[in-house]
Amino acid sequence: MAEPSTTEYFRYRIRRDASGALNWLATSWRERRWFRWGAVALGALLVLWLAVWALLARGLPDAEMLLEYEPPLPTMVRAADGEIVHSYARERRVQLQYADFPETLIEAYLAAEDKTFFSHGGIDIGGLTGAVIDYVSKLGSGERAVGGSTITQQVAKNILLSNEYSITRKLKEMILARRIEGALTKEQILELYLNEIPLGRRSFGVQAASRAYFDKDVGELALHEMAFLAILPKAPERYGRSQHHDLALARRNFVLDQMAANDFITEAQAAEAQAQPLGLQPSRAQYSSADAGYFFEEVRRQLIEDFGENAEDGPNSVYAGGLWVRTSLDPEMQAAARDALRGGMIRYHGNRGWPGPVATIDPDNGELIAQLRSSNLGINYRGWRIGVVTARSGSSATIGLTNGESHPLSGFPDALKVGDVVAVEKAGAGYRLRSVPEVSGGFVAMDPLTGRVLAMQGGFDSRLGDFNRATQAERQPGSTIKPFVYATGLDHGMTPASQVPDQTFCYYQGARLGEKCFRNFGGGGGGVHTMRWGLEQSRNLMTVHIAMDAGMPQVIRTFERVGIGSYEPYPAFALGAGDTTVLKMVNAYAALANHGRQNAPTVIDYVQDRRGKVIWRADRRPCDRCNMPEWDGKPMPRAGLSGKQVMDPRTAYQVVHMLQGVVTRGTAVRLRDLGLPLFGKTGTTTGPTNAWFVGGSPEVVAGVYLGFDQPRNMGGWVQGGNTAAPMFKDFVRKTRARWSDDPFVAPAGIRMVRIDRRSGKRVLDGWPSDDPRAAIIWEAFKPDTEPPRRTRADAIEAKRREILELIRRGQSAGQSAGPGAGDHNEPSDFVEDQGGIY
Repeated sequence: MAEPSTTEYFRYRIRRDASGALNWLATSWRERRWFRWGAVALGALLVLWLAVWALLARGLPDAEMLLEYEPPLPTMVRAADGEIVHSYARERRVQLQYADFPETLIEAYLAAEDKTFFSHGGIDIGGLTGAVIDYVSKLGSGERAVGGSTITQQVAKNILLSNEYSITRKLKEMILARRIEGALTKEQILELYLNEIPLGRRSFGVQAASRAYFDKDVGELALHEMAFLAILPKAPERYGRSQHHDLALARRNFVLDQMAANDFITEAQAAEAQAQPLGLQPSRAQYSSADAGYFFEEVRRQLIEDFGENAEDGPNSVYAGGLWVRTSLDPEMQAAARDALRGGMIRYHGNRGWPGPVATIDPDNGELIAQLRSSNLGINYRGWRIGVVTARSGSSATIGLTNGESHPLSGFPDALKVGDVVAVEKAGAGYRLRSVPEVSGGFVAMDPLTGRVLAMQGGFDSRLGDFNRATQAERQPGSTIKPFVYATGLDHGMTPASQVPDQTFCYYQGARLGEKCFRNFGGGGGGVHTMRWGLEQSRNLMTVHIAMDAGMPQVIRTFERVGIGSYEPYPAFALGAGDTTVLKMVNAYAALANHGRQNAPTVIDYVQDRRGKVIWRADRRPCDRCNMPEWDGKPMPRAGLSGKQVMDPRTAYQVVHMLQGVVTRGTAVRLRDLGLPLFGKTGTTTGPTNAWFVGGSPEVVAGVYLGFDQPRNMGGWVQGGNTAAPMFKDFVRKTRARWSDDPFVAPAGIRMVRIDRRSGKRVLDGWPSDDPRAAIIWEAFKPDTEPPRRTRADAIEAKRREILELIRRGQSAGQSAGPGAGDHNEPSDFVEDQGGIY
C-alpha cells in the first residue's frame, strides 16, 4: 500500500483538528453558560468596534494628500535691492526641509514628545494606556487630560483634523495616524510636524518659533534653546510668557534630562544647558520692515485683486500662498520722502496748538487700554508713542499705553478728555502730549523711464490711518497743470518764444452763469511776453490765452492722454480746477521727462510663487531670443521700448526746457542752489487750499502736495514755492548721492537757438552765460519754427534809422557847404530778409 503524500497528510490533520475544535465549541456552547455569555459579549464588542470604525473612518481625509500638502505660508515682500522689508502674515510660518533641521533639535522633540517615534506604527500603546487612565481619573473635574498622542497623531490633528477635545476626535486621530504611517516615511512625518506645530507668539513651526523667541535661525540655536522650543507643544501660550518663567525652566530641564536618559546628549551637556537662563527675546517683528506702510498697503491691495486674500481664493493667495514679491521700493528714498512730507507738515503746523485727538475710544465699550491695543494704532516719529487718556481730573491726567503701563500726562489742554487717543513723548517720570498736525498731504517719487514708484508717503503715518493721500486723495493741482496747457499750444503752432498777452480774459458762459473773467495770482498783469516767461512766472492770464487759442477741447485731450483726468472744456480747468491725485500728476510729468513716452505707474516688479516660478511681471515687453540656452553669435537681444507715446517728444522736451527756467529764475527758484539739472512747477489752488510742487531730473520725478483732508483756507501766505518746493528740496538733499548731474538730452528734431529771453528774438552777436538772469539763452525749437535772423519789423526799423541818419548827415553837409550845395545821397533799395517773415 502506497504511503500518503505530504499534502494529503496536512489536509487530514487540518480536517481532524478543525473537527475537534468545532466539537469543543459546540459542546462548550451547550454545556457552559459562561462561555455562551462571553462569546455573545465578544461578538457584540467586535460588531460595535467595526461599526464605530466604519462610522469614524467614513469621510476622513486621505492620508495620501499629505504627500502634496502645501502649508499656508505668508507673502514675503522685497525692496528693489532684494532685501526682505515686509510680510503679509497673520501667522509666523517658515517652511524648511528635513535636512535643514539640526539633529539635536529633532532629538529634543523626540525626548519631549515621542521617544519611540521611530519604532511605533503611529500609535504608542503605552502612552495611550496612560492617557486613558488619566482621562478617567479627571472625569468631572474640568481638567484636560494628558493627550498621549504620538508625533504622527499630532500631525493628523494639526493638518487633517480640528483641535476638538473629545474621544471621537482622538479615535479619528488614531485611524489617520495608522494611515499616515503607511503613506509617508518617518522623515516626511517629522518634516511636516516640525513645520506645522503651533508654538506660541503666532508661530507655526520651529523656524518661525526660533525667530520669535530667540531671534535666531534653527541652525544657530544652543542646546538649552532647542530644549525650550521642545517644551512648547504642551502649552505654547503658557511657557512663552514671563509670568510662567519657573514652570518653563523646570519643563526645559526635564526635557534635557530625558535627552540624556535616551543617550541623545551626555550628562555633562545636560547639566551645562540646565545652568543657562531661558534667554527669551521680547516679541518683535519677524523682519526689519521699511517704514513704508502706505506703499505696502498699495502692494497688498493689488495682490489681493490679482490673487485673492485667503487660501480658499486660490493657491497663490496673499495670506496663504507663500508668494515672494519684488517691489520697486527704494528704502532710502522712501525714508527721505516720509521725512520731507512730515517736515513740511510740522513746519506748517508751527505753534498752532493741539489740533485734537487722533482717535476717540468709548469707555462704555470696555477697558480702554485693551481697546487701544486692538485698534492697531501706532506712530513712528522721534520716539513718540500712542496712548489713551484713562483718567482726567483738573490739572492731572493719566495716559495708558499699549503695553499695559499707565503714566502721568503733562502739557495737555483743557479740551482733553477720557478716551482720547493721543501722541505722547517721554518726559521725566511721565509723558508729555504731542501734536500730530491736522494738515496732511501726499508724496510720490517715480522712475520716469519705467514708471516704477520708488517712494510713496500718503500722510503723517500709516499707523494712524490707511487713507493714502498719494493715490486716493482727489485734489485740484493748480498751476502744476499748466505745462500741459503750454504743450498743447506748442503742438498747435506756438513756440517758447511766441508772444502771448498777459491781459484780462473774459468770456460769456451763458445766460445763467454770465461773464467769467480771469486774473493773475495776486492781480496785476499787462503787456505781451514770451510763452517761456509766462510759464516761469506762472501767469494765469497768459495760460488762459494759450488754452483758448489752441482750443480747450485740445487741452482737455492732452490732459486725458497723459492720465491727469477727464474734464469739461472750460478755461478754469486750464488753471487746475479739476481734481486729480499726486500719483497721476507725477506720472504725467514723468512722460515729459521721458520724451513724451509714458509708462503706467507700478509698485510691483514681479511675483513668484512658493517654488520661485514667476507668475506675474510688470514688464511684459516681448524679447525675442532673450531665453536662448546659448548665444547664437548675433547682436545681443533687446526688449522694445516700454510704455505709450502720449506726446510729441519734441514738445515734451520744449516744455521740460521751459520748466528748467522755473527752477532757474521762476516760482521754484529756491531749488536752484541744489546745483542739479532740475525741472518742475509749483502750484497753489484758490483759497489757498493746496500747495503743490512736481518736478525732478531725467532719472527721478517726484511730486508733493500739502492740504487739509477737508479742504479749507491754509492762509494767504501759502504758495507752492514757499510750502511745497521746500519739501521737495529736503527730499533731494537727503538723497543727493542718488541724483545725477547729467542734463536732459534733446530728442531728434530739436534745434537749439540763441534768443533774447525777454523779447524772444534771435540773437547773433552774443552767447548765453551761466548767469540765471542773463538776457541771452538757448531755446528749443522744432525745425522751421525758430525766429528768423531778421523780421520785417526789424528791417523796416533799420531802414528808418538809416534814412534818418542820412537826413541828419545831409543837413550837416548843407550847412557846411553853404547855400546851393546838393544832396547826392540816395536811399538804397529795401531788401526783405531771405530767412522769411515770422
